Amino acid sequence: MGSRKVTSSEHLDWQGKHVTVAGLGVSGIPAARALHARGAHVTVVNDGDDARAREQAAELEALGITVRLGDGATLPEGTELVVTAPGWKPDKPLFAAAREAGLEIWGDVELAWRLRGPDAAPWLAITGTNGKTTTTQMLASILKAAGLRTAAVGNIGVSLLDAVLGDEQYDVLAVELSSYQLHWAPSLRAHSAAVLNLAPDHLDWHGSMEAYAADKGRIYEGNRVACVYNVADKATEDLVREADVEEGCRAIGFTLGTPGPSQLGVVEGILVDRAFVEDRHKNAQELAEVSDVDPPAPHNIANALAAAALARAFGVPARAVRDGLRDFTPDAHRISHVADVDAVAYVDDSKATNTHAAQASLAAYESIVWIAGGLAKGATFDELVAKSAKRLRGVVLIGQDRALIREALARHAPEVPVVDLDRTDTGAMLAAVQEASRLAVAGDTVLLAPACASMDMFANYNKRGDAFAEAVRELGS
Repeated sequence: MGSRKVTSSEHLDWQGKHVTVAGLGVSGIPAARALHARGAHVTVVNDGDDARAREQAAELEALGITVRLGDGATLPEGTELVVTAPGWKPDKPLFAAAREAGLEIWGDVELAWRLRGPDAAPWLAITGTNGKTTTTQMLASILKAAGLRTAAVGNIGVSLLDAVLGDEQYDVLAVELSSYQLHWAPSLRAHSAAVLNLAPDHLDWHGSMEAYAADKGRIYEGNRVACVYNVADKATEDLVREADVEEGCRAIGFTLGTPGPSQLGVVEGILVDRAFVEDRHKNAQELAEVSDVDPPAPHNIANALAAAALARAFGVPARAVRDGLRDFTPDAHRISHVADVDAVAYVDDSKATNTHAAQASLAAYESIVWIAGGLAKGATFDELVAKSAKRLRGVVLIGQDRALIREALARHAPEVPVVDLDRTDTGAMLAAVQEASRLAVAGDTVLLAPACASMDMFANYNKRGDAFAEAVRELGS
């Protein structure tokens, strides 16, 4: 972990500056409005030209902002800076033209960072392949329990630009950042940051696992107080070692085992801190009980420890960690208990859209009837099945790429009964739950943890989870 002194954020004179905003939507429109309000000449380019895009374009054009629909590839003449929506891939022709012209390319997070005022609230930042949203919300709950003015913002659905430029005054922000956002945020410097875990995801966007990890690791650059990493995931610690941080910034680990010095961990059902205490080689501070975390699944305990580490780095007292975790209620479709029917628990983890998330979900239960399948996004399932085989009483497969999971089951869990539903219609979920109920016995958990995306059958993972919950309710009626 190298050291550096980071100067305060650069505040540009936007008057008359020609800025191209790439993409309409939740980040592009606020960016265009903010830049226009500061006197910039703004041109928005967008690939799509549908009714929604035309409606959004009309609203911006009424303000005097130029909008070009159906042409996101060409760099407008005179452009001095490009601000992009985070999802636009780095290999777009627009960006190639910008780089050739020697222009900077920022995302909405970078813009928010540059536009924040001199007395702006510090950022506690969180990224990782899985668990980002839950950890960010936990952190915000802990900060609120400490009496701090805060909000969970960023990739979580609340625009960072709105948080930075709005009228509300914050003491600190809990910021969820995706790998896309971090790729386009070169000057971001957080107070403290955490990388929760690293597993292959979005490789079609980043090009390689190395590039994906490097973008995640950007979150540690310039950290002032703490770089929080996962002791069980060496790749996260490697990113800390490679980071260029401010003098005195510390590496803080979190573990589900007994913590060493400069770590947070678990001892006999208690979450403890051996990082932010006097004489951490001899002392530990009790923060909360495992039972204070909802749900107390292993990966969610890890989320809680990461949130606690960031809060403690900001000086939050131990009692606020406990109170904040007790106050926190997880979002729907995240390892959410739907109902018990005939002594079988039905759990909705539709948010488990990749193998890493599904593995964490499967590790939380002893005897499982697993409902899985959907769009694999290039994933393979051998490791997931091999690690989870001993927990599986049965499997029900749905969705377009279910054969990939079926083949992995044949290789690594041939004795586990499998029901292969050759359907991708939305009604397949009711059939899946009914088949799962036939395989389950008292004490089992029927777990929807698809390890796949949902768009082959449902609009999103929320709709998939809703269909599961509705099927369970019908089962129990």
